[in-house]
Amino acid sequence: MGLEWMPRDDELKDHGVGGEQFWGSHDNPPCTVYEKKSLRSPDGEIVDGLYTAWITLNNPRQYNSYTTEMIKGVIAGFANASLDRSVVAVVFTGAGDRAFCTGGNTKEYAEYYARRPHEYGEYMDLFNAMVDAILNCKKPTICRVNGMRVAGGQEIGMACDLAFTSDLAIFGQAGPRHGSAPDGGSTDFLPWFLSMEDAMFNCISCEMWSAYKMKLKGLVTKVVPVLRQGDEFVRNPSVIIDRYVGDGEVVYGEMKTGANAKAARAQIKELPVDFKLLDGAVEEMVWRFTNLFPDCLQKSIDGIRGKKKFFWDQTKLANRHWLAANMSGEAFLGFTAFNNRKLTGVDVIDFVKYRQLLARGETLDEALFEQVLAPPKAEDKP
Repeated sequence: MGLEWMPRDDELKDHGVGGEQFWGSHDNPPCTVYEKKSLRSPDGEIVDGLYTAWITLNNPRQYNSYTTEMIKGVIAGFANASLDRSVVAVVFTGAGDRAFCTGGNTKEYAEYYARRPHEYGEYMDLFNAMVDAILNCKKPTICRVNGMRVAGGQEIGMACDLAFTSDLAIFGQAGPRHGSAPDGGSTDFLPWFLSMEDAMFNCISCEMWSAYKMKLKGLVTKVVPVLRQGDEFVRNPSVIIDRYVGDGEVVYGEMKTGANAKAARAQIKELPVDFKLLDGAVEEMVWRFTNLFPDCLQKSIDGIRGKKKFFWDQTKLANRHWLAANMSGEAFLGFTAFNNRKLTGVDVIDFVKYRQLLARGETLDEALFEQVLAPPKAEDKP
């Protein structure tokens, strides 16, 4: 019996719901870029008819923070890749060499969503749909961490199956310092990746951890150097990479401080960034995916994802409502302070004063806000 009954390519049903209207190009940020890149074998040969889908957060001037429209582009990108029969895997990354993503666009938060809790609730529905789109994608997903993965960027990155990262990248949360809580995934995902105490400290300390420290703790799959010195790659000079020092204290992956950190930053500025090794590691993983039974691979992936999805699904709606309500209080203060940092010289409120006012039972009103937000800097006199 022949296969004459099989449908031709032009007879295959289209199960997509659009999405092109939400995508832009690399030369018109801020936007989300969706691209299909030809799959290549290890010897560099193009494999006919198979692709890797790349979803890129393209807002490098604002450290690839996502706007409302960019979120729509991410949702559409993962939905499109999920349904595309020719796509082997999805790579989720950011534009440039400074950041994968630093979370939601603080300017948009401060200037539109602050004190509009209903509007922010609608926004959080989109954010939740973005995380769902990643977790439900019927293709393996790789977070290509090309720089800072902070706050909401950390959360959407952890929704991916694997993370391959530049060793210049830093990881962490910022919510409690800037008026929010890491309830867009970190309070759900971090306890699965880290120990409970590490998850707690990472969520509440707002301390940035190096890629090497995150590898040591099991948050990322692979860390590669991206700084070139002549023909050689050199590791991030701002990170201590000795595993044991002194009395056996583990310091592998700790960030240098003081004069050592300053010298390291100067060295980093002098050296070019080259993502050749990072992209090679990503391509090697995609090739590994290619040489597995696709349905068996996806069932294996979904079996692991199910554990992350369980806690995410338990809390995402309650968190959505709290985050929306918070836009009338501490989120307004935190995002306004951060958005006005160029005018005031500081990016946070006066926390001590704020606590003192709360201890006296003061109401959250304009008078309180004025007392804890920094005033504009005095203009320089000639």
